[in-house]
Amino acid sequence: MGGFSKLRTVFKKYPLIRGMASYSVIWPISSLIQQTFEGKSFVAISENCDWWRCARYGLYGSCYVAPTLYSWLTIANIMWPGNTIKAGIVKTLVETLTYTPFAMCSFYFGMSMLEMKPFNEACLEAHAKFLPTYKIGASVWPAVAMINFCLIPPRNRVPFISMCSLVWTCFLAYMKHLDKENVIATKGHPVELLKIKV
Repeated sequence: MGGFSKLRTVFKKYPLIRGMASYSVIWPISSLIQQTFEGKSFVAISENCDWWRCARYGLYGSCYVAPTLYSWLTIANIMWPGNTIKAGIVKTLVETLTYTPFAMCSFYFGMSMLEMKPFNEACLEAHAKFLPTYKIGASVWPAVAMINFCLIPPRNRVPFISMCSLVWTCFLAYMKHLDKENVIATKGHPVELLKIKV
């Protein structure tokens, strides 16, 4: 059995490992894409890219986001089995009200801690950026969640969400690198947030 075949068998048998592998690639790529919004060039990427930032995104995405998302999806599938529209609506509603706020606060707090910021600073950043991010996320993720719960087989749900999260993580990276004072000044208005230069 070749290496690729063994890897495929492991990914099929252990969907969490497949999710962790996909997040370990997708989250750093999102960070790289977001860094181009800051004026960094893909042409001279080795010279002006913040590789430590990419590493933090890879670590956080693979070792925290993928396991928590996998756990949520497993619990949701046990509590509300099936791919019906009704089950999808219930799962989406519960996810939007429970897992999503948890994930967003964890992102700002966890990434701040990985940046070696003081605990108090991490709390302040999570507090300042949570609501504006949640407003945007609540307008995007329910549709993605419905597709995920109704059309995607359970074993492929984490990889599907990880692909969708490529774009979302670019936005999170953008929000993460805004000064919290700028976020507070916009009063969390989504259109104004997108106008702020990183």
